Amino acid sequence: MWRYPVTLSGMRIRTATAADFDRLPEVERSAGECFRDIGMPEIADDVLPTPAELASYPFAWVADDPEPVAYLVAAPVDGALHIEQVSVHASRARRGIGRALIEEAARAGFPALTLTTFADVPWNAPYYERCGFVRLAGDELTPGLRRIRAAEAARGLDRWPRVAMRRA
Repeated sequence: MWRYPVTLSGMRIRTATAADFDRLPEVERSAGECFRDIGMPEIADDVLPTPAELASYPFAWVADDPEPVAYLVAAPVDGALHIEQVSVHASRARRGIGRALIEEAARAGFPALTLTTFADVPWNAPYYERCGFVRLAGDELTPGLRRIRAAEAARGLDRWPRVAMRRA
């Protein structure tokens, strides 16, 4: 089932190793900076995930060149693989790396992928729609997605419209 490493314009998509997790918060910091430009500095300044938090996900992939420049972490939620975070270093954005990581996650053997994201940020919900995700109505949320959305609301993320999405 797994075919590592996958290459993308000279980059490799591969399963994250223990050594990668120390580098991923910097990728997240860089990726978050673009939120400053659209009036969401709180997102850019949000607390970064720790290497231990990132390592706790049962599924984690990186794109490297040769150091990690992007990552995706995910966990099973209600029978689907839930993408908790996909981040691409700003210096490598808009090159198909995020999409390649999503496609790698799609090969993990789950019947669907899910995620939650900002509804109106161009590189969030509109981007994921181009990747085949559909927005879920409130009554379509599984119990696990409802818990995730409640935790996001408790963190203050609902200050901006958010959606849950699914891709079969």
